[in-house]
Amino acid sequence: MPEKNVPSNFIRTIVQEDVLNNTHQGRVVTRFPPEPNGYLHIGHAKSICLNFGLAHEFGGRCHLRFDDTNPLKEEDVYVQSIQEDVRWLGYDWGRHLYFASDYFDQLWELALELIRREKAYVCSLSPEEIRQYRGTLTEPGQDSPYRTRSVEANLDLIHRMRAGEFTDGQHVLRAKIDMGHSNLNMRDPVIYRIMHARHHRTGDTWCIYPTYDFAHGLSDAIEGITHSLCTTEFEDHRPLYDWFLDNLPVPARPRQYEFARMNLNYTVLSKRRLIRLVQEGVVQGWDDPRLPTISGLRRRGIPPAAIRRFCELIGVGKSESTVDMAVLEHAVRDELNTTAPRVMGVLDPVKLVIVNYPQEQEEELEAVNNPEDESMGTRMVPFCRELYIERDDFREDPPRKFFRLAPGREVRLRYAYFVTCVEVIKDAEGRIQEIHCTYDPQTRGGGAPDGRKVKGTLHWVSARHCLRATINLYDRLFMVPDPTAEEKKGGDFMDQLNPDSLTVLRERPVEPHLGSAAAEERYQLERKGYFSVDPDSGPEELILNRTVTLRDTWAKLEKRHKG
Repeated sequence: MPEKNVPSNFIRTIVQEDVLNNTHQGRVVTRFPPEPNGYLHIGHAKSICLNFGLAHEFGGRCHLRFDDTNPLKEEDVYVQSIQEDVRWLGYDWGRHLYFASDYFDQLWELALELIRREKAYVCSLSPEEIRQYRGTLTEPGQDSPYRTRSVEANLDLIHRMRAGEFTDGQHVLRAKIDMGHSNLNMRDPVIYRIMHARHHRTGDTWCIYPTYDFAHGLSDAIEGITHSLCTTEFEDHRPLYDWFLDNLPVPARPRQYEFARMNLNYTVLSKRRLIRLVQEGVVQGWDDPRLPTISGLRRRGIPPAAIRRFCELIGVGKSESTVDMAVLEHAVRDELNTTAPRVMGVLDPVKLVIVNYPQEQEEELEAVNNPEDESMGTRMVPFCRELYIERDDFREDPPRKFFRLAPGREVRLRYAYFVTCVEVIKDAEGRIQEIHCTYDPQTRGGGAPDGRKVKGTLHWVSARHCLRATINLYDRLFMVPDPTAEEKKGGDFMDQLNPDSLTVLRERPVEPHLGSAAAEERYQLERKGYFSVDPDSGPEELILNRTVTLRDTWAKLEKRHKG
């Protein structure tokens, strides 16, 4: 469910005042209106949380509406993925699922009404000529030579356009506003165009389709939306949004408000760039855990509550800014710290042999599932003579302040015993093959009855009982905070890709407890980070994706912001 006690912002204040003043009869109806031409990314999550969150807070409703006005780019696979992503984030539109294509008949009638009111005309300029006549930011546009066509001629042409008599681009329907307007969007914008393309919902019923600008605001009005929330890139479109509502008989009068879109460093949130990454095989599909897509974040193991918390942390403002990836990582750690059970796994294993432990003996030791939540209980971990520990947990010649295992040094094996290194076995090249230790049987559970202390505690896995896992370690997808900066100099953002964004470790020992783990379950591998079970994981291969490391850079980030 949406988070409670969300901090206020300027849009929330507007909605709150509208409710108090009985604007829109006190109703709050918002919508999340994606175009079904790609997968959602974390930037969309901000809009989802805002729209659904406000509706929930003020006792209203939020619609999920697909603005499907371009059949050349839209597919059902995107419709399904978007619905799945919104549900996964924790939001429910109930029975309020809509499509702009639901309103094609109504939009057609409204277009005819504009013609009858002499506020729209069929233009026969080519697309290139329309651009030339449009003018520039400093020069006014020129009226189309077809702007003075009669109502009867326009109605005749628009019906013939719908009947399929003309080719793509031969004619368009334009709103008749003002070719000298300072806002280029108001210079007789195209509102219908010929597209002989099959629509994913209406099939071949139509061969002319409304533009996004025409359909979007009118769909809001048809649905009774009260607060139309969008990013600041649509601020210049608001006069056009209002013009259609002011000049047509619509059942409701929504208001558009703009908020700053979200930018995140070390990645890209442009649909065009994301498509390149997928199509050129840089990543392994739209749900690759390195991508900022909602499906990629889900596969990486990021919980929906962490994304909602992240959106709360970054807030809703009017000025665009770039959010540090550390803010997202902080939200993820904060959530998983209290919800993810602990297990042990070794990423760079070296064998530890307890030479005075009986050869065939085995035992089970009790381990805490999550020290942050006692209700998560404990589990039993198998223990035997031969274990695996992390290779970097041992040093033959330890530096100062290295408190882990070294020759002659005693350390604690987590949940198990104190052990002391007595010998190191190497291969012909001098690489350590085994570390031989003795153990103190009086220290079972990790404490000494005589009260002696050790400074180092190591995680481990039983060599006899462990599972072998494939572990995917993910890093930032790009090497620089703003990978698109080079494009301003004529470069390519793809040149900034991090060649080490994925490291695959195979056959790594982990607790047998993970053998029953289900897809997308999240765990903390003690001292190594948070991991989730990949959807492709199964009985033949356990696959773990690292969600985030344990190191939290939030404190450094806060210090930098204060400075």
